[in-house]
Order: sequence, then structure tokens, then C-alpha cells
Amino acid sequence: MAERPQVLIVDDEPNMRRVLAALLERESCEVLQAADGVEALRVMDENVVHVIVADLRMPNMDGLELLKRVNGRDPDLPFIVLTAHGTVDAAVEAMKLGAFDFITKPFEKDELLAVARKAMRSARLDALEPGGPGVAGDSRRHRIIGASSQMQAVFALIEKVAGSPTTVLLTGESGTGKELVARALHAESKLSRQPYIRVNCAAIPRELIESEFFGYEKGAFTGAVTSKPGRFELADGGTLFLDEIGEIPLEMQVKLLRAIQEHEFERVGGLRTLRVNVRLITATNKDLQRSVAEGTFREDLYYRLNVVHIRLPPLRERPEDLPLLCAHFVERFNERLGRRIEGFEPEAMASLRRYHWPGNVRELENLVERCVLFADGARIAPSDLPEEVRGVGGGAPDAADADPMALKSRVRAAAERVERDLIDKALKLCDHNVTRAAKLLRISRKSLQVKMRDLGLREIKET
Repeated sequence: MAERPQVLIVDDEPNMRRVLAALLERESCEVLQAADGVEALRVMDENVVHVIVADLRMPNMDGLELLKRVNGRDPDLPFIVLTAHGTVDAAVEAMKLGAFDFITKPFEKDELLAVARKAMRSARLDALEPGGPGVAGDSRRHRIIGASSQMQAVFALIEKVAGSPTTVLLTGESGTGKELVARALHAESKLSRQPYIRVNCAAIPRELIESEFFGYEKGAFTGAVTSKPGRFELADGGTLFLDEIGEIPLEMQVKLLRAIQEHEFERVGGLRTLRVNVRLITATNKDLQRSVAEGTFREDLYYRLNVVHIRLPPLRERPEDLPLLCAHFVERFNERLGRRIEGFEPEAMASLRRYHWPGNVRELENLVERCVLFADGARIAPSDLPEEVRGVGGGAPDAADADPMALKSRVRAAAERVERDLIDKALKLCDHNVTRAAKLLRISRKSLQVKMRDLGLREIKET
């Protein structure tokens, strides 16, 4: 159910909130506002938030404390820090605590929008991996779930490699848990109290990737109104995780190789050579050996990254882990959605085992959430599963399928029926409270009202 990204602006200055809101609304964002961290947490309780832009200095609860609270709820939620010139050190501290980026006041409009766009791309690209309580024993280690022999081998490699500063390359399809392994390698190392800086290389425009990695000096380009450290600098003494490393442009790979080998670089527009000591972990869902053969990835960089290789198996290769993962997700979504689903019926679990899971654990998590939300019985039945999972269909194609316009019309009508059914069930579960139903569906209240109007669903006024 697509929607516009929802951005929460947190600043105690009303004029600053108005300026930021006007800029972000031009980017087709829906904007929420809060005057301090306490109010921001209340707003998050009632709305789906995709990106946060917060000032550091605020009454009641400042930006750093808010960042810590947000990390406790959702460590992957992009958090952009606003800071005055005199508090840049605090902004760097925020980056080490997990902030997505920081912007110095007064800022250039283009700089703000570039960072906001990058955060919105990251919010959409970030994987939703399994974590949290619910599965005991050796089937859950390092916040990763799996009793299969493949996952036990992964656990063994994590424990063997974590204590050394060795460079690690993580490979596997999207949704297999590469970032969880990177976090585990950091958490189990001697660097666990040092910075852990993650960069999603796929979310950075080609023209900005050098300044993202190595930072820039004031005046290096239009909009560079102050100097800014890059990700290598921020990760000094800790771990730098470069996700989607296969997306690095070829012309940038030479500079990256030098930074890795020599532990030194220059900021964009700078003359001073900076030295850092970082533990590097990279990840990709691409076949880098094929990229090397095709000439899109440097062979020397590939060998430098591939010191220790950990492959994350796709879910279809470890079907014995499905019951563990399903039990974990059912427990999580029962708590989140206020449901009491006991699990999957054997026939439904058999369908899950037959399915090929192109989206891996991420796809499974989304499926379980939907099933927990809409299951009519105490256990999830085959009829509660999506059609492509339970294997319904087949046979000769309908004659209308030969007509592209007729097929397009049928698809649109089917999508509207599904969306109407989802919204109708969510409203019933929430006693027709639109605000609660919107939160359940993970869309904004305004988006839900628009969809209800378009689908002809009546809104019962909340009291």
C-alpha cells in the first residue's frame, strides 16, 4: 500500500519547523511536527514515521536523548540531526550513536533536500530483518534465528572471526540477514563500545559518494558552507559497514581501495591527509566475481574485500528454519497488533515449505504480519495465505488475458478489492478508529482517509 514518505520535524523554534515543513512538502512528503523530544515520542506512538529531522538543543528532551529513545524502538529509522556551528562535536557524537546524518545551521536548501532524499531512499531500501525475543537455545544467536546446518555454520564463522580486525565480505540475496551479521561481528568484537557506522551505498547518488565516504572542506563545492567529516572519519576506532558495495561506481573504487589499504584519505577540497583505523565489513547481493569479469568491479578491490567470506543462505535452502521464524514473527506481531494467534495450521506450514521465497526472511516477516492481522481463526489457515503462496491457480488462461487493456482493468479491479478488504478489516479490528487503523496499516491517517474516500468506505467520526 504505497504512500508518501512521512517526516517528523522536531525543533523548539516554530519558524524553523515552518521552513523545514515548507521545503519537505515540496518533495511530496507528509510532515509531522513536534516542539521537543517528549512530544516527538507521542507523535511516533500515533503515526507511522519514515524519517526524523531533529534539532540537538531542545527543552524537556534534547536531540541526543531522543535519538537514543528512537534507536531503542527502531534502530533503522533514519534520524537527521540539526546543529548550530558551536555544537558540531555533539552532532558527531550523534553520528556515532547511529544518526543518519547531520546538517549545520544555517543550512543551504539544496543540502537539506539532498540529505532528506537520501534518508527517504534508505528508509525504503533498508531490510526488515528478524530480531528481538522469542526463540530460545542454539536456534537464535546474535539476534539471528536458525537451527539449520547452514545457519549453524554462519554462527560458527561469526564467533571465529568477530574477535579479529579482519575485513569481512557478506554475500547473499536481499532479505537474508546480512546487516544482522555485520552488527553481530561488531557486537562480539573488542570494538563493541566504539562507533558502528553503516552506509547504504545504493542510496547515495554517484556524485555524492566521495564526500559521503571521506567528508569535505568548507567551500569545496556549492552548498559546502562548513566542513564535514565523512563516514570513514566517523567510524575511526570502530566498525564501518558498507552495504551494497557492488553499487560503488568504478571511478570511486580506486579511492576506496587506497583508503582501505593505506588507512588514509583526504576530504573533498582538502589538502591534509587524514589517517583512520577502522574495521571494514562489506555486503552485497551481487556476484562480485561476475562483476569483475564484466569489468564493472576492480579485481584488486574484490580481493582486498574478500579476506573472509560469509555467505548467507536464502530461505528456500533452509526450510527447516521456517517454523522457528514463523513462531518468532507470530509472537512479535501478536504483541504489536493485540492479537492471540497460536501459529500456523499444518497445511499452511506445508504451503510455506513449498514456496520459493524470492524475498527471503523479509518477505516471510511481511507475510506473517498480514496473516496475524487478518486471520479469522485461532491458527493461520491455508485460506489466510496469499494466493501465490498457497499455490491456487493454474489451468488455461482466460480469453481476456489476450487483451492487454482488459487484463490491466482486471488487475486494477483485483487490487482495489484487496485494498478495500484490508482497510475494511483494519477498521473493524480498531472499532472504526481511523487513527488506530492507519497505524495498524502503517500508513498516515490522511492517506487512509483518501483511500477510504476513493474506495467508497464511510468514515465514522471519532469521539
